[in-house]
Amino acid sequence: MKAIIEPSPLAGTVPAIASKSQAHRLLICAALADRETTIACPTLSADITATADCLRALGADIAYENGLFTVKPIAHVPARPVLDCGESGSTLRFLLPVVCALGAKATIKMHGRLGARPLSPLWEELIAHGAVLTKPDPDTVAVEGALAAGEYAIAANISSQFISGLLFALPLLEGRSTVRLTGHLESAAYLAMTVRALDLFGVACPLEDGVFSLPGGRPHVSPGAVRVEGDWSNAAFWIVADKLSGGTVAVTGLDPDSPQGDRAVAALAEAIAAGGAVVDCQNVPDLVPVLSVLAAAVPGVTRFVNAGRLRIKESDRLATTAGLIRALGGQARELPEGLEITGRERLAGGEVASANDHRIAMSAAVAAIVCDGPVVLTGAQAVNKSYPGFWADYAALGGRVTLEEDP
Repeated sequence: MKAIIEPSPLAGTVPAIASKSQAHRLLICAALADRETTIACPTLSADITATADCLRALGADIAYENGLFTVKPIAHVPARPVLDCGESGSTLRFLLPVVCALGAKATIKMHGRLGARPLSPLWEELIAHGAVLTKPDPDTVAVEGALAAGEYAIAANISSQFISGLLFALPLLEGRSTVRLTGHLESAAYLAMTVRALDLFGVACPLEDGVFSLPGGRPHVSPGAVRVEGDWSNAAFWIVADKLSGGTVAVTGLDPDSPQGDRAVAALAEAIAAGGAVVDCQNVPDLVPVLSVLAAAVPGVTRFVNAGRLRIKESDRLATTAGLIRALGGQARELPEGLEITGRERLAGGEVASANDHRIAMSAAVAAIVCDGPVVLTGAQAVNKSYPGFWADYAALGGRVTLEEDP
């Protein structure tokens, strides 16, 4: 799909969509619980749907109607389930340890760049504790064997999703387990979301001196009903649009006390707008594309540092973000683990490829606000991964966008 976006400021109010990060976690906890759970989740995305579908494949009965998931937990795992993770890294990394803990002989399918994204050191740690994992082809993981409770160790500076997956899985095993974190913890806020979700479902996992302690042999205890909060990660596009439009865009339904790390977007946008900011991206890597658009429209130099993990996202986001800025007439320089953006008051416009990356696609749309000519975006359907209603919301705020299906 192609989007042709004419320059125009945005104005109005938009409700925050449901946090896919929290939705993943609540769905998994509910599928492993002792009884039925309802989850209020007013919006869906391809990633949320992937997690729900994979849990169905494992035997959960999950219905969705009128913004509400009804989850009946896994009672029996079907023989040889096939889990299709789509392009969702969260789905894969959260559920791989769960599949192993359930002792399922399963096939896990991946699409896009997901098969090339790293699973080490989680992969080796699961094998060391009884799982049998192979890759028959680059986009498939075959799982056999079953995990045993015990002492686990995982490098914390690769992906907090590896740790979260173990925290979901290990309470299912007979016997107490520990997870020892080595190295500096990346994306601590996302791990805090996992701990909070588990706490809602009666699983305490205290962290002391870098070690999580997990009881075994107990199901998650359903609270009965929970609600997915608003998503700061996708609200970031409207928060930056507000800055670029002169303060005319408001987002509702966000919790200022949320554990989501991306709630830092408001403060970071203020710092960038003031000029000369150095943004540490260690805990907010997903914000880099849209904050780079803001930086491109602020005279002066903005540096994004500690962002090396962006090279293994849906695209190499350091390369595709820099490419986006340059395609629209701005100045961007890739660093080994970051970006340097030299801003100007206006961009020229031009043609941008989404690289099948939802955050690049939405950032291009936001950039059109400060362009002198239209932005022509190919691969505009990439927004469906996290925000299928993005183009409708963009138009509702006064954005001038024409969508054309591919021939």
